Parts: sequence; C-alpha cells; structure tokens
Amino acid sequence: MEVTINKQDNKTLVSLNGRIDTSNVEKFQHDIEPLMQGDNPDIVLDCSNLTYTSSQGLRMFLMLQKSVLARSGKMVMTNMRPQVKEVFDITGFSNIITIL
Repeated sequence: MEVTINKQDNKTLVSLNGRIDTSNVEKFQHDIEPLMQGDNPDIVLDCSNLTYTSSQGLRMFLMLQKSVLARSGKMVMTNMRPQVKEVFDITGFSNIITIL
C-alpha cells in the first residue's frame, strides 16, 4: 500500500496505490493520520490504483470521513475500481461516503 498526499489550492489530494488489508492497515492509518488532524479538511481520495480494501480499510475510511465532517470539510472518493466499489456498496459505505 502506497499513499501519496499533495496539497492543491484548498484541497488535499490523496492517491492510493495497492491493497489495504490486515498486513498493512497500521501503515495506512499512520499515513492518513495527518489528514485527520490537518487544517485542510477538504480531501479527494483518488482510488484508481486501489485494488482491494478489507474491513479494516473501511474502518479507516470511516474514521477519516468522521474527522473531515467534524471540521466542516468534505471527503470525496474518485476513480474507484468496480471490485472495490462493490465492497463499499455491499457494506453500505457508499451511502456514507461520497463516491464519484
């Protein structure tokens, strides 16, 4: 799992590459921790290279979403692969998180 974070205008752009599962969820949490406390709560997650997420990954996305909303920000996930989108749909996360 590789996470790339870039600031652009008033948004934070995050590119996700690889799989989120039990073997690397702690690294993923460490990588996104600054986004949960930063001064820029508007986040765009590019999921074009995210190939899989386990329930632990879903939990991290939910935690990030909650922190963004608490700071009156907006989080959007884009370019999601069909197999990853299916996980979000089945679990109901597509009703909680904006997916474009």
